[in-house]
Amino acid sequence: MDHASALDNDLLLINQLAKTALSEDQVYTFSLRLCDNEIDRDLERFSPDALDELGRLLTGKAGIFDHQWSALGQTARIYRTEVVREPAVSTAAGDAYCWLKGWAYLLRCEKNADLIAEIEGGIKKEVSIGCSMGRSVCSVCGAEDGACSHVRGQVYDGQLCFFELQEPLDAYEWSFVAVPAQRNAGILKRFGERAEKDLSLRKQAELGRKYLQELRREVVRLAMLADDTLDGRVFAKAVGCLEEPDLLEMKRSFEERVAKRFPVAPQLRKLPETMRDDMEAFLV
Repeated sequence: MDHASALDNDLLLINQLAKTALSEDQVYTFSLRLCDNEIDRDLERFSPDALDELGRLLTGKAGIFDHQWSALGQTARIYRTEVVREPAVSTAAGDAYCWLKGWAYLLRCEKNADLIAEIEGGIKKEVSIGCSMGRSVCSVCGAEDGACSHVRGQVYDGQLCFFELQEPLDAYEWSFVAVPAQRNAGILKRFGERAEKDLSLRKQAELGRKYLQELRREVVRLAMLADDTLDGRVFAKAVGCLEEPDLLEMKRSFEERVAKRFPVAPQLRKLPETMRDDMEAFLV
C-alpha cells in the first residue's frame, strides 16, 4: 500500500469513530507501542495470545492522562491496532518477542496545540494501558491468582518467577504516564505531515542516487570514447567513488576530448546553384 492509500485508509477508519466526517488537515495521527510480552517492572507480562485480543478491545478507546477516568482528560483515540512479531528477538522468558502497535488520532485545534507540540518534542511519550485480565498465571508452577508460594522476582531452579496475564476481559483506556510499567511502551512516531515529509526526502534521495549513477555511467562512456586504451572496469570503479562536482568536471573534459577525436560532420549541406529550388536551399 502506498503512502497516499495508507492515509486514505487511516482517514476512513478515523471517520468510523467520528460523528462528522473529518479531513486529513483536521486530524493529527501518531503510532505507539501499547504493550508487549516482555516481563515488566511489576514482574508481569501479557501472553502473546492476549495481545491479539487486547488490540481488538483497545480499538476505539480514548487516551487520557495518568489513568484518571475523567471526560475532561480525553485527548486522543485509537483507530487501528496490529500485533508486531519479532521472532529474532527473545524476551527475558526466552520466547519470541511481540508487541501491540496502535495508531491514534486527535483533533488539530487550539486546545490540543500544546499536546501536539509536546508529542513532537518527545515530552509526552510514555504510555500505559488500563485493562482487566481473566487469568494471572505463575511462570514457575502454573498456579493462578497467587495460589502458590512462589515470590515474584525470585529464581527457582534457574527459573525466574513472574506472572503471565492471560485472557483479557476488557480494556478501558490508555494513558500518557511518566513511568509506565512496561519499559518499552510509548509513542513511536507521528504519521501525516512528518511521514509525508520523510517520504518526500526519501524520494529525493533516491532521485539523487539515480542521477549520480547515470552521471557516472556517462563519464565512463565518454572516457572510453576519448581513450580506448582505458580499462573500463577499473575506471568505472574509480569513478564510483566520486561525487557530482568532480564528475561534472570530468564529463566536461571528456566531452571536449571526444569532440576533438570525433568531429561532428555538418548536418546541413548546401546544394549547388544548379540544383537549387526556389522553395528550398538546404537539405537536412
